[in-house]
Amino acid sequence: MKIVGVLALQGAFIEHVQYVQQCIEKSGYALEVKTVRTPSELSSCDALIIPGGESTAISQIAERNELLGPLQKFVQQPEKAVWGTCAGLIFLASELTNEANLVRNLGCLKVAVKRNAFGRQSHSFVADLDFSSFLPGGEAFPTVFIRAPVVEKILGDDVQVLHSIQSPSGGDLVVAVRQGNVLGTSFHPELADDIRFHDWFLKEFVI
Repeated sequence: MKIVGVLALQGAFIEHVQYVQQCIEKSGYALEVKTVRTPSELSSCDALIIPGGESTAISQIAERNELLGPLQKFVQQPEKAVWGTCAGLIFLASELTNEANLVRNLGCLKVAVKRNAFGRQSHSFVADLDFSSFLPGGEAFPTVFIRAPVVEKILGDDVQVLHSIQSPSGGDLVVAVRQGNVLGTSFHPELADDIRFHDWFLKEFVI
């Protein structure tokens, strides 16, 4: 049985655990979900979800818990599935365009990310986006953006843009990318009343 870990250092990890568990119970997947706080817990995982929260805090707590090195090794393994949401996307990115070296990121996702691209907490919003090219059901998915980052630049030929949204000033803002076994989203699927994104991640990346 494969194990899906959810990094539980800070942020919305409980919601991720609950949504993965709902997917397992609904579809009968031979999977187990557990929280990850230590290197030994991480070592047993086949997949890892890094939640939204505060990227600087996640990085600092990981370093304090002697988890940063094991995380860096984990995300470089092609057989391991990894998904970062919001702060998790920042933590995975190889470059940060507006960060004063406060985040020791994992650097496995070949993108340059801008933090807080939409402004402060008061500028948070929900947008119904069309992911029908890969999400089942046909309905738009409610994406929750809270002090969200965006991908400003694609740095690797193997990075696939899954979705962009229109910028108020014109042009596209990349909010979902895939690089092999690594998924990054600017928004919080774990805060939507919809488990389809988690179900797709499990079927596409883990099972």
